[in-house]
This record gives sequence, structure tokens and C-alpha cells, in this order.
Amino acid sequence: VLAELVDEVAVLADGVVEEALPANCRVRAFRAATKAGRGLRFERALARELPGLRGGAVVAHMCPIYAVLAAPLVRPLRVPLVLWFTHWRVSRLLRAAERFSSAVASVDERSFPLPSRKLHAIGHGIDIAEFRCAPARDDHDVLRLLALGRYSPAKGLDVVLRAVATVGEGVRLDVHGPALSAAERAHRDQLEQLVSELPLNGRVMLGDAVARTEVPRLLASHDAVVNNMKAGAPDKVVYEAAAGCRPVLASNPVFDSLLDPPQRFAREDPGTLADAIRALASLGPDERAALGRRLRERVEAGHSVQSWARGILGAAGLA
Repeated sequence: VLAELVDEVAVLADGVVEEALPANCRVRAFRAATKAGRGLRFERALARELPGLRGGAVVAHMCPIYAVLAAPLVRPLRVPLVLWFTHWRVSRLLRAAERFSSAVASVDERSFPLPSRKLHAIGHGIDIAEFRCAPARDDHDVLRLLALGRYSPAKGLDVVLRAVATVGEGVRLDVHGPALSAAERAHRDQLEQLVSELPLNGRVMLGDAVARTEVPRLLASHDAVVNNMKAGAPDKVVYEAAAGCRPVLASNPVFDSLLDPPQRFAREDPGTLADAIRALASLGPDERAALGRRLRERVEAGHSVQSWARGILGAAGLA
């Protein structure tokens, strides 16, 4: 989408699927066996692009190291350097990247963990074309909830399980996601134990990760997505569900501009989530469909790849 708005885009990445890029993009890969080697190759790749950067900008996507490495090359040339970052984690590297960048872009003022006068809140970047409005499910006797993401304590899934147990029969929850570390595998085991203790056997399914291409189908086969991610990192799946016209229940305050009050709950309080589940279950099919359409309209207006690309160019002073 950026390529549609500018003359050319140079992509510097560890690895790239070249055939996925438009004609006015070129690729420079900096993959190497060591961290030092990657850094050196990144610097060399960026140095080769310097002659064409007059009137352009550099965007460092999520990894603060890109901004730190790029700054000595591009800032003396007065080339704008924009850091895109959305997470709660603060590090010395992030502080340096904020200091060296000419602008910072994030979903919301609350999704960047440092105070910064350079910050531009530009919304998320969702490819609306990937998600279509699925019709409401025919089975109205059971409310089917879906949670997607890693088995990390940051996801607050234990609270979600307790809320489902509080609501009682008539609600089912399916969870899909990877366990990428020993800590995440241990947390999944704890959740399995909690399912047995509550008990929620037969009402909760803790599943594995799914291919990204399967996400629209999963959204269509459920009534709503529930998300209890730690504040500061707005999960992209919330916006994707909304783009697919699926209602969302979420705790992160960042979603207050996307979700109405009945769809929000307190992160550590299963009771408030249980109330939100009951309120959603009380809606008829037409009301849920209307809610889903409103959510999609909000994503289209402020969280699409098109609005994100325009926001990045605005942060760089190129809009």
C-alpha cells in the first residue's frame, strides 16, 4: 500500500518473498548467521540506498535496532526516520530509538510505552480485503467464543476461563495459538488444569496454532472474539475480527475508540467479562450483525492498511 502512494519503496529485511511485492519495490536482504553480521549487512544495504533517499524517508518497523542502526546514516542527511512500535515493553534500545528517530508512530498514544513529543497515533494497519462479513451462525442456543494468540500469561486466558465458568451452560470457548517457549508450554499446562478444576471439560477447547489463512474461517464459525491482552499492546486480532464483522469483547483500554462500553471489561475481573458475555448473548442475530458491521466501518475508517500508510507518510512529513 505504501508503494501505491510513493514513487518507489526499498525493502530491507532478513528475508523477503519477492514475488509478493509490487513492481516499484526492490529488496535488499541482510540475513546473516550472527547478530553482528546482520547489523553490518543492514548498514551496508541502507548505505546503498542513501543516494535515492533525498525527499524520502526511512521507516523502522517494530524493531528499535533498525532505527538505532539507521540514524547515523540518515539523520545527518536530514532524511526523516520514523519508528513504528506498538508494545508495552520498555528497553534501553527503545529509549535510544525514540531519541534518534525524527518521529514515532503507534496505534494509539497508549500503545507506545514512553512519553514522547514525537509520537503520532495513526491506528493499526489491517488488510480489509482479507476479511469479509460472515453471516450470523444459525445455532442461537450456544454462544461460541474464540480466543487467538500465544499461550502467554500476558493474554489473561485464566480470567477468560473463569468468566466462562461463571456464565454457565450456553457458552463455548475455543482457544487457538502456539506455545513458543518453555514458559508458554507450562502456562498452557496450567490452563488445561484449570479447565479440569472449574470444570469446563466439553465447553472449552485449548487448541494449537492455526495457519493465518484459517483465521477468516474461524471467525465465521464463532459468534465473537474475546481478548484479555495486557494493556499497552493492542492485539491485531481484535481489529481483524472487527474487520470480519465479528463482535469483540476486550479489556485493553486502547480499544475504547473501537468498542462500545458493553464490549469492554476489567482485565483482572472475571465478573465483568461474564457480564459482557451475558449482554452479548442477549442480543438477537440482527443486533449482533449490526454491531459487527459498525465495527468493520470503524476499522475501515481508522485501522486499515490504507489509513496506516497515509499515517506513516504524515509522520515522515511526506503527506
